[in-house]
Amino acid sequence: MRRYKYLKLVLSHAVVVFTIFLAGCAAVGPKYVRPTATTISSNYKNVPPGWKIAAPQANLPKGKWWEIFGDSILNKLESNALDSNQTLQAALARFEQARAQADVASSGLFPKISIGGNASRQKDSENRPLSNTGKAAGQAFTYNNFSIPFNLSYELDLWGKIRRQVEAANANVQANADDLEWMKLEIASEVAADYFTIRALDTYKVLIDSTVAVYRKAFRLVQNRRVGGLASDLEVAQAETILKIAEAQLPDNELQRTRFQNALAVLTGKNASLFNIPPDTLNVLLPVIPPGLPSELLERRPDIASAERLMAAANANIGIAVAAFYPSISLDGTAGLQTTDLVALINVPSALWSVGASLFQPLFEGGRLNAQLRAAKASYDESVSSYRQTVLAAFADVENNLAAQKLLAQQYDTEVSALESAQKQFQIAYNQYRSGLVTYLNVSSAEATVLSLQTKVNRVQTERFIAAVALIKSIGGGWHAKDSLGMR
Repeated sequence: MRRYKYLKLVLSHAVVVFTIFLAGCAAVGPKYVRPTATTISSNYKNVPPGWKIAAPQANLPKGKWWEIFGDSILNKLESNALDSNQTLQAALARFEQARAQADVASSGLFPKISIGGNASRQKDSENRPLSNTGKAAGQAFTYNNFSIPFNLSYELDLWGKIRRQVEAANANVQANADDLEWMKLEIASEVAADYFTIRALDTYKVLIDSTVAVYRKAFRLVQNRRVGGLASDLEVAQAETILKIAEAQLPDNELQRTRFQNALAVLTGKNASLFNIPPDTLNVLLPVIPPGLPSELLERRPDIASAERLMAAANANIGIAVAAFYPSISLDGTAGLQTTDLVALINVPSALWSVGASLFQPLFEGGRLNAQLRAAKASYDESVSSYRQTVLAAFADVENNLAAQKLLAQQYDTEVSALESAQKQFQIAYNQYRSGLVTYLNVSSAEATVLSLQTKVNRVQTERFIAAVALIKSIGGGWHAKDSLGMR
């Protein structure tokens, strides 16, 4: 028993000593330093150019940005999508896989301890050699063998290979978490864009219904004038043509609405056959998104944060490849009980133990280790370029959507003004036709212009809402008053 206690004391002190020793050992391979990216220092335009090290922070709250539109149906759709979207559920499962892999990597930092049990009955050969003479024993023995071994193995992480593996695994977990946030942002943005498209189609249907009613009234007028001999067949055909063109807008409008409604059903995890959004006009206000948003808001973009974390993982993989050149040292120990008599298994004389160490040093691998190191370095270089490309694309995305806010607003105002003029022109031409001052060609021309401009106004208004959603997505979510010159 005293010998067993002494062994236990030695092993416990050895573990403490090695733990202290390993704590002082630096992991081989390059220390990770976040590369610089071409990030503008403050705003997006008209500021002195500057360089700064980006600090992605995808964990910063993005808020329920869709609530700025003030639409209760949109709010419900967004909530359903975040709860039930199957693509999002798959991303969540990938995140859990990454967390499990990180736990697997972390387990390498600890000793592996196992217990076993063995019971056997065996007979030795009569012709077995004696250990001291090499002659045959000439006598066979039949006996039992009972044993309960405790095994311990521990790889010394002298060069930081396991620590680099943990570092890479944790970086991958963070990258997967950022990917999950980016997926949430993409799905929420798509829900909002599809919803506003449906509302724009509903608004357009109301306009077309009203236009068709006006054109049908004009068609009846021409028919009546034809009966009275005041209009020609050509004028009747012109009136009917423009009426049919307007009516033909309705089936296409309904088809587009059906497609976007079904897309929303999929996004919110619903059966398209059971999903329905009641018609309503686009009666929400377009939020005012200031162009002076600071570029630091981009640091919340999950895709940028994910790209940065993948760089960290790739850097750690270089350390793993470097550590493969160094010797691997493992400690092994066994302690337990062994006896030929089951009754005597728990006795002190049945105790056994062994301790040892093993060393493995690669001498010739046919260039495999060098190739692995080159591959790890090339993978890191690729991740740096991907990160910088992601940052550049993010700035271009914001700039495009900021420009869309300004230019689409100007286009919308111009189109609305043109539509108002065209409607006046149509009314004048219609009144002149009723008075017999002009032919119906003037009226049909004005009708075609009104119909075309109504389509453009609806399209531009839809694009404005979609661009607003895209801008919010491009800056990584919503913003607060302190971010946007006092505007929310």
